[in-house]
Amino acid sequence: MKATISYGAVAKILHWSVVGLLVIQYAIGWFMPDIHGGMEPGRAMIIHVSLGLTILALIVVRLAWRIFHPVMPESSLPLWQRYTAGVVHWLLYALVIATTMTGWLFASFRGWTASYFFALPLPMLASKSAPGIRFIDGWHQAMEWSLLVVVGVHVAAALMHAFLYRDRVMRRMLPG
Repeated sequence: MKATISYGAVAKILHWSVVGLLVIQYAIGWFMPDIHGGMEPGRAMIIHVSLGLTILALIVVRLAWRIFHPVMPESSLPLWQRYTAGVVHWLLYALVIATTMTGWLFASFRGWTASYFFALPLPMLASKSAPGIRFIDGWHQAMEWSLLVVVGVHVAAALMHAFLYRDRVMRRMLPG
């Protein structure tokens, strides 16, 4: 398969859908009450888990789309920037998947019965386990913060290309 020079509509829709859902997801997670032993998932948690699974599905589709519809790195970039961009993008995929999977495991280890947007029952990945909760909660929080840092680096780089370098790099992923 031949790589193209710009991202197509499908890649852009998937990218910006994940971006929008991550913004909502972080806001819900930030304002959601702390979870204590014996708590059952409330509305915010059901929405948080449901959005997480939606993000997981979209990022898997986005990853498959990227593999089967590759886009060449911007040829005007120095080699170190092309390499760094590739590393950051693959790290973003890995961290989104790790964050959503650890969140799903956290809900599973709690023994929760959850549904997808209050409609479809969700399969849990493990059974109730107090040691599992303590272990995975730390990992979920580490993934959340790591993802936030890498997203920050990604956004900073995009803004540098748009306003400092004034090149075409960011325009390749903008809608339109």
